[in-house]
Amino acid sequence: MIGTSLLTYGMFNLIPADACVLSLGFASTPEALEDCRNLHGLNDPWYQQYFNWLKNIPQGDFGTSITESELTVRSELEHRLPVTIQLMVVTLVMALLLGVPAGVFSAIRPGTPLDWLARFTSVLWLSIPSFYLGIVLITFGALWFQWTPPQFGTGSAVLLYEDPWVSIKTYFFPSLVLSVGISAVIMRLTRSSMLEVLRNDYIRTAWSKGLRERAVVWRHALKNALIPVVTLIGLQIGALLGGAVIIESLYNLNGVGKYTLEAIIRRDIFVVQSLTLFFAVTHVLANLTVDVAYAWLDPRIHYT
Repeated sequence: MIGTSLLTYGMFNLIPADACVLSLGFASTPEALEDCRNLHGLNDPWYQQYFNWLKNIPQGDFGTSITESELTVRSELEHRLPVTIQLMVVTLVMALLLGVPAGVFSAIRPGTPLDWLARFTSVLWLSIPSFYLGIVLITFGALWFQWTPPQFGTGSAVLLYEDPWVSIKTYFFPSLVLSVGISAVIMRLTRSSMLEVLRNDYIRTAWSKGLRERAVVWRHALKNALIPVVTLIGLQIGALLGGAVIIESLYNLNGVGKYTLEAIIRRDIFVVQSLTLFFAVTHVLANLTVDVAYAWLDPRIHYT
């Protein structure tokens, strides 16, 4: 995580722009620009700027925006984080609902038209970039049905506990756009994993006992087949965070992703540093959760 933040800091400083100029305007006086740089420590050596930011992180102080000095990164995170969390949770749920059943049915009926349809659809979904699909949905919705996302005018996203129906309408299409590619990967991985599990001896024993297909597939085979899928979900957290940067901006959701893009455009280095560290921490915790989940899915796995 420290390596990620240091690498981000080094690359970000290669951008030829000045956050104080973008904040105060190109017509600002040299004195005003110098006062802004001194206020935010931008005239200090690069290593001093980095360590001044890093030493405050354990105290929960992620710094202050250069371009919006009255806003701290922590306050913005507290305000925007629930939006991104709900977007990611709904996206993962939709990806699992689309991918896992399709992969299971494709595996238990290999070579059938259903199998070919599922495999063709997964390749099609993988071939469509999420940002392009999002633009197409907005464009055709506006042109054909005079529909735009409910948050377009205000940028505010209603959370599920505030108004469930409005929240569902707000998050359905952004989550669908993000989930399509992930569900395609989940479908293909579930199919290959199920095909491998169904060849095992204990599955043949279950068939020989006269168990129903539903019991064999869903109770005995699927749980072991989901171990690679759980690994994939943990790895997809990083892809979800990266996709949220574009999709939140596209659908005008005031989440962490949109905040990151705005900070990059404004060259707000301390905001970008803190958000990059937040993404890294989220990715590490997601992978740790996946490792712990292995023991629940497969009792043969033990951590000592």
